[in-house]
Amino acid sequence: MPRYLKRGQDAGAVAAADAKVRATVEAILADVEARGDAAVRELSEKFDNWSPQNFRLSPQEIESALSKLDARDLDDIRFAQAQVRNFAEKQRATITDLEVETLPGVVLGHRNIPVNAVGCYVPGGKYPMVASAHMSIVTAKVAGVSRVIACAPPFKGGPHPAIVAAMHFAGADDIYVLGGVQAVAAMALGTETIAPVDMIVGPGNAFVAEAKRQLYGRVGIDLFAGPTETLVIADDSVDAEICATDLLGQAEHGPTSPAVLLTNSEKLARETVAEVERQLQVLPTAELARKAWTDFGEVIVCDTYEEMVQEADRIASEHVQVMTRDPDYFLEKMTNYGALFLGSRTNVAFGDKVIGTNHTLPTKKAARYTGGLWVGKFLKTCTYQRVLTDEASALVGEYCARLCELEGFSGHAEQAKIRVRRFGGRNAA
Repeated sequence: MPRYLKRGQDAGAVAAADAKVRATVEAILADVEARGDAAVRELSEKFDNWSPQNFRLSPQEIESALSKLDARDLDDIRFAQAQVRNFAEKQRATITDLEVETLPGVVLGHRNIPVNAVGCYVPGGKYPMVASAHMSIVTAKVAGVSRVIACAPPFKGGPHPAIVAAMHFAGADDIYVLGGVQAVAAMALGTETIAPVDMIVGPGNAFVAEAKRQLYGRVGIDLFAGPTETLVIADDSVDAEICATDLLGQAEHGPTSPAVLLTNSEKLARETVAEVERQLQVLPTAELARKAWTDFGEVIVCDTYEEMVQEADRIASEHVQVMTRDPDYFLEKMTNYGALFLGSRTNVAFGDKVIGTNHTLPTKKAARYTGGLWVGKFLKTCTYQRVLTDEASALVGEYCARLCELEGFSGHAEQAKIRVRRFGGRNAA
C-alpha cells in the first residue's frame, strides 16, 4: 500500500484560490467585450505598465528585436524549431483523409480541415517562455492554419527579443506585445484593431488558464491548463541527486507547481528529501522552488512496480520522468499522463525546450481524458456522404424511415420516404 513521506496542500485550499481567480477573470472578459481596445489598453497599463502607440509590432520593430540577439541565440532558436517542426510534420503525415464505399452506391468520407485562425499566447512575465512560441505557432503552421497571431507580455519594459525572434521564425502573421487576460480576451473576442480568432492555445498563469476556460465554447482551446506538474518515478537504479534535480527543475516554474516522487525504495525517498534541501541552498530560483516543494511536493513509497503504475495513473501528472531498470514497463502499462520521459538520459527540460515533442500538456488530472497540444488539435475531422445510385438511396431510405418512426420523428421519416418514392421505382411505398 502506498505510504506518504510528504504530502502537499489539500484540495480545499486549492479550490478557494481558484474561486478568487474566476471572479477576477470574469470581470476582465466582460470589460474587454464591452469596451474593446480601450479596455485592453487600460488593463495593459494597470497590470504591465505598458501602453505603446501600437501593441502590434511593425516589421521594423521585429528586425530591431532580432538585432539585439547574438548569432548563437538565433541559431539555437532555429534548431529547437526545426525539431518541433520535424516531429509535427511526421505527426501530420499520420492523419489522412478518408473515402470509402460502405455499401454499393454509398460513399462516406472525412476531411481533415485546419482551423482558419489561431491565437497563440506565449508567457513572458516571470520567465520569458521562448519555447512556447515553437510549440504553438510552428505546430499550427504545420497543420495548415492560415492566420496565426501571437501575444506575449512586455518584459522589463518592452518586447523580449528572443520571444519576438521565436514568434517571427515560427511564422506568426501578427505579433503583439500584450499579456495576461487582456491578451487572451482580445484575441478570442476581437477588438476594433484585432480580428477575433477561432482558437486560443498556449500556457499561462492561473488567470490566463481561467480566461481560456471561460472562453471555451465561444472559441476552441488546446486544453485546460493549471500549474506545471512533474512526477518522478524512480527505483534504486538511480540516486537522490538526479531525482532532486528533476523535481526542483520543474518546481521552479512557480509556487503552486506540484513535484512528486514515486518510488519503491524508502532509502531513495529519504535521501531525495535531504538532497532537495541541500540543492535549495544553492539553486538561484530557490525562492519559487522551495514554496512549491513545501506546499505541493509529495513523496510516495510503493511496494511494487504494479502499485507504482496504479499511483501514477491516479495522479495523472503532466510530466512523468521514469528512471527505473525497466522504463518501458511504465510505457506499456501507464494510461494517464501528459508526456513520458523514459530513462535517465532524457528529462522534462528536453521536452520543454528543444527535443521536438510539444510542451503544452494536460494538468489537474486532465490526462485522464486528453493528451497535449499537437498538430491534430488544429485540425477538424469533418465527415461527408454521397449516394451514387437510386437503388442505394431507396435501400437506406427504407431503413431510415422505419428507424425515424421508431423514435417518433415524423418529419425525419418523411425525408427518407420521399427518397424511397422518388428513387425506389416499382418497390416504392
